[in-house]
Amino acid sequence: MNILFLTLVKIDSLRQRGIYHDLMREFSKHGHHLYIISPSERREKLKTSLKAEGNTKFLNVKTLNIQKTNFIEKGFSTLLIEKFFSKAVKKYFADVKFDLVIYSTPPITFTNLIKYIKKRDKAKTYLLLKDIFPQNAVDMKLISDHGILYNYFRNKEKQLYNISDKIGCMSRANINFVLKHNPKISQDKAEINPNSIEVQNFKELTLQEKSEIRKKFKIPLNKKTFIYGGNLGKPQGVDFLIETLNLKINDNDIFFVIIGSGTEYEKIEKWIIKNIPKNVLFLPALPKKEYDYLVQVCDVGLIFLHKEFTIPNYPSRLLSYLEFKMPVLAATDKNTDIGSDIVENKCGLSVYSGSIEEMNYAINTFKLMSQLEFEKMRENSFNFLLKNFQVYESYIKILNSVS
Repeated sequence: MNILFLTLVKIDSLRQRGIYHDLMREFSKHGHHLYIISPSERREKLKTSLKAEGNTKFLNVKTLNIQKTNFIEKGFSTLLIEKFFSKAVKKYFADVKFDLVIYSTPPITFTNLIKYIKKRDKAKTYLLLKDIFPQNAVDMKLISDHGILYNYFRNKEKQLYNISDKIGCMSRANINFVLKHNPKISQDKAEINPNSIEVQNFKELTLQEKSEIRKKFKIPLNKKTFIYGGNLGKPQGVDFLIETLNLKINDNDIFFVIIGSGTEYEKIEKWIIKNIPKNVLFLPALPKKEYDYLVQVCDVGLIFLHKEFTIPNYPSRLLSYLEFKMPVLAATDKNTDIGSDIVENKCGLSVYSGSIEEMNYAINTFKLMSQLEFEKMRENSFNFLLKNFQVYESYIKILNSVS
């Protein structure tokens, strides 16, 4: 098939790793012809470019900044990106007849482009629903659910669901939310198709290798180490992360590694400067290879979600923890099912974001856990990954939707 993939994640090679890189590589491995359109953001100072790699073409379209920028620019970018992508499709891929269009949220503003290709080529359409917008912006009090902006984006969201032949949702809670708030969608249109990866057969680091990496980053060798890696924005409930660090600032048996970037980065940085904690390592975002090494020498992976969310988020950082057989501690809102999935699969603990008593108990539970119990939890983590998040399964589900 000729497959068009639209995404906000910059992709210019399938040699890299990531949930979308892995998925597209799976399609490529099965002989499909891929046409991937992704942004080249203003900060990169690059023009629109087209390159080929095997049976895949990458069209990086010059856009405004849309990731990790202020809300105003993000809003303008979201409004304009369809215009940029549509113009690029008509210029560079005018002679390509697409059989399938795959697209992920965010954004929800590709509706007219998808309608155009669907009508022109009689293509099938598949939505990978990674984010439920504009409700997430309402939850974070960035917009009002009675305003013009909300109504505009809500109509776009409804149109996107309507034009999609199939909607791949992150979890059962996601499906339930979408169907409840969009009763016109038929139940068989939505299916569970979560973030997925091509599982790597990593050679586990030796004790000596782990010690060397810990020494390099000045992480104590004998402390239970908790790591958070990823976006540091309002959706992550950074205030509760800081509250957790503050709670355990004098606990000499544990250590925290916080890595990432985002709009709330400076808030953590100011806390670090003011309190000078001896049991926290705070780093900006690292290249994936270096980050993966650091994850492997830590003990427990952290997930934080803002307590005010009504939409059921399912962060992709879970997969990098599971891939390295890492137990997980999740602090979540009461609507997502990522925490209950972690507990039911016996690969970690879950608390409600904002409950510092629950967080304290969970951290202490990990700290006092026997090595035998901890190793069993590690095995359960990897089994959870193998059972639910392999990219081949995502590929088959998408393929079945067009057959």
